[in-house]
Amino acid sequence: MPVSVNIRLPAKLVHLEQLVDFVANCAQRHGITHKRVGEIKVAAEEAIVNVINYAYGENEGDIEVVCISEDDRFIIKIVDSGSPFNLLSHKDPDIYMDMSERAIGGLGIYLIKKLVDYIEYKRENESNIVTLVITNKIRSEQLPA
Repeated sequence: MPVSVNIRLPAKLVHLEQLVDFVANCAQRHGITHKRVGEIKVAAEEAIVNVINYAYGENEGDIEVVCISEDDRFIIKIVDSGSPFNLLSHKDPDIYMDMSERAIGGLGIYLIKKLVDYIEYKRENESNIVTLVITNKIRSEQLPA
């Protein structure tokens, strides 16, 4: 049976560390390895920073982070009621392009996509919901050569 816990705070940078630590603690309780928890923290931080920086513009609003532990999956839902923003609609940057020629931004979303096993965006009831899924399976890049 899935276990769900959540935290809701004002979407402000001052709360970033608390939100990321919440995700890390949930991941550790799920039994995820220390290395993988580090990757999850980076992905969660990038997604949370996007909400803090862009969801509400000059207005104020909240961010809710929900962690769900299932047998074979750890799920993070990041919810805000700011402007619609589908991070999946943004094209991945050309990471092989010279830095001086590459547009600024977009690497955070790229990192999120690389660090989690599945990502989903939906707009529901005037809220943005970004779902990050981490499975308990070993990823191919973690296998010894």
